[in-house]
Amino acid sequence: MNSCDSSRRISRRSFSGLMLGLSAAMMVSTGAQAADYPVKQIELTVPYAAGGGTDLVARAYAEVAKKHLPQAIGVVNKTGGAGTVGLTEIMAARADGYKIGMGTVEIAMLPHMGVARFAVDDFTPIARLNAEPGAITVNAEAPWKTVEEFLAHAKANPGKVRVGNSGTGAIWHIAAEAIGDKAGVKFNHIPYDGANPAVTALLGNHIEAVSVSPAEVVAQVAAGKLRILAVAGDTRAKGFDQVPTLKEKGIDVSIYTWRGIVVPKRTPKAVVDVLREASRKTAEDQAFRDTLTKMNLTWAYVDAPAFKEAMDKDNVFFKTMMSKIGLAK
Repeated sequence: MNSCDSSRRISRRSFSGLMLGLSAAMMVSTGAQAADYPVKQIELTVPYAAGGGTDLVARAYAEVAKKHLPQAIGVVNKTGGAGTVGLTEIMAARADGYKIGMGTVEIAMLPHMGVARFAVDDFTPIARLNAEPGAITVNAEAPWKTVEEFLAHAKANPGKVRVGNSGTGAIWHIAAEAIGDKAGVKFNHIPYDGANPAVTALLGNHIEAVSVSPAEVVAQVAAGKLRILAVAGDTRAKGFDQVPTLKEKGIDVSIYTWRGIVVPKRTPKAVVDVLREASRKTAEDQAFRDTLTKMNLTWAYVDAPAFKEAMDKDNVFFKTMMSKIGLAK
């Protein structure tokens, strides 16, 4: 062996040793950072506009979570694309626990439409916090007093009844599509960047109805400005005991949204564990539960394993439903 070959072998060994050393150092550093987590403010990304149900749950969570974490949580709204913009940002965030997300049911929906570059498995679930059914709500000045009257009008005017939703492919769009499919009517679906803008449009009589949850119209219903005709749930909605379900009216539709904390899939276990414990304490905190009750939002906490199971189940369900109504790609 000549001196050049020997030098090259020594050089390769030195390089390999250097890389192994750097890798080990990075692992130790990452582990140390995870063990110290959190040492700065956490950003909670909400993929919908301020004022809607997802935003309300996020802000209630952030307010109470500061009692159970050494650092505060700041809420940032990232709207667009029926949640695609915000959810993509959460998925692509640095997996260190400092940018977490308010995940919604659209995680299990948008990928099947070909409009998102994420999938269910791109997120690590932390805790589900809330779940709500859809509903058909109209302006209080509208002529329809019952869901039968509303659907009869829609059937007589195919494609003319405008139903606002939280974005094309988002949960309330699919809810309205499913209602139309089961009732044999064709709506004109109008997308907005969240439930709140859709409700505002309904208040201004720019559309005929919205398909958002009862919780997202509770204030306007209480003020006598809007009227809920039916709920798309298995049972009547809490606080709206006088409002029938669609199932009671012979329309077999039951569709829910959910909201919960998620992080990018490669987030270290130590960070995930901290967030799971803090989220459990936050969800079980009476202050959080009381806030949801005041907003007529349903407390539906489950820990990570059960949340993951529910997400996977919805992933299959919505893939099948979207194929049926022609939205799958």
